[in-house]
Amino acid sequence: MIVVEQLRQASVEEQRVEIVERKGLGHPDSICDSIMNKASVELSKEYLKRVGAIMHHNLDKGLLAAGEVEVKFGGGVVKKPMLLVFGDRATFNVDSDVIPVEEVVINAAKQWVKENLRFVDPEEHIKYQIEIKRGSEALTDIFRRRRRGVLGANDTSAAVGYAPLTRTERLVLEVERYLNSKDFKKRFPETGEDIKVMGFRQRNRVELTIAMAFVDRFIDSEDAYFKRKEEVLEEINRFVEEKAYFDEVKVNLNTLDRKGRGVGGVYLTVLGTSADGADCGQVGRGNRVNGVIPLNRPVSSEAAAGKNPVSHVGKIYNILTHKMAEAIYSKVPGLKEVYVWLLSRIGEPIDKPRAAVAQLLLKPGVKLKEVKGEVKSIIEDELSNITKFCEDLAYGRIPIC
Repeated sequence: MIVVEQLRQASVEEQRVEIVERKGLGHPDSICDSIMNKASVELSKEYLKRVGAIMHHNLDKGLLAAGEVEVKFGGGVVKKPMLLVFGDRATFNVDSDVIPVEEVVINAAKQWVKENLRFVDPEEHIKYQIEIKRGSEALTDIFRRRRRGVLGANDTSAAVGYAPLTRTERLVLEVERYLNSKDFKKRFPETGEDIKVMGFRQRNRVELTIAMAFVDRFIDSEDAYFKRKEEVLEEINRFVEEKAYFDEVKVNLNTLDRKGRGVGGVYLTVLGTSADGADCGQVGRGNRVNGVIPLNRPVSSEAAAGKNPVSHVGKIYNILTHKMAEAIYSKVPGLKEVYVWLLSRIGEPIDKPRAAVAQLLLKPGVKLKEVKGEVKSIIEDELSNITKFCEDLAYGRIPIC
């Protein structure tokens, strides 16, 4: 069932207040999401290589327990490593073929860390704990019921996506990506990957509050910290001004800092992430699949990271709804905002959701009947190509946070 309806409300851009958050690459929650999704991608590849099909697995119950460090100006030490716990379910045997699940997921984690966290040694600074168990017979059997390459949904679940991003959402996303870019890290190597950006818009003015871990080996004194912090803040302001999205943008950086308190009054880490000795992380607590945490929007409750890409609608529909909304917004003229909802029913084919709903905010003068048919056709087309979409998910071609 496909429903296309008109929403009669103010768009997010027209609302007086908007709040948007993004947790950056090295935030403990983002680390969990990224690693568990990487593990699912590599396990999917292993299943395809060995048995020609992706088997039942869900790795979306990951946890990163913080380690223990001693922070010092000029360079501290790691006293206790972080602990990365892999949880949930997987297929360990297909007939007589044994799948090396533990080896695959640990290697995936180590590879992601090497590629993304400059100061974290995946052999020395992280321990790994595998709590992945075998899947239930009922959910495993779904993978034996393949029809035209399309599996049944392994859950009754709903998801929602939207388009376009607001200016605030774009700014928050772009600021974090810039601060974690290779160019920025080359010029400011003392800035860690653990960055959080909170955007608060009132009408056409925005306040950004940024938390950015500094790496202690590059900072030899309190004075040096505050001097470098001012230089980083100046660069952020330059970047924001170039975007020219708003009349005014005020940037605050590391607002917990207090002069005169030594290492206790500044945001220093040993490894560039607060997970080295302060904060734990968990799958599903970070960004939504479009990269932000948008408090003014309806959002899906499911964690997409780590779920299997061929039957778990908590992953497939979560991302597909955003793709559908973007396609509708870009192809159909006269729309302010688009929201797409998908509802599954366990066991039913994923290309035939129980309900697919498009909610449209129309520009003045546009009538629903003028766009309804085209919107419905786009939804039908996206569903008909769901096998290719799932393949892209399986190979990690579509980012999830």
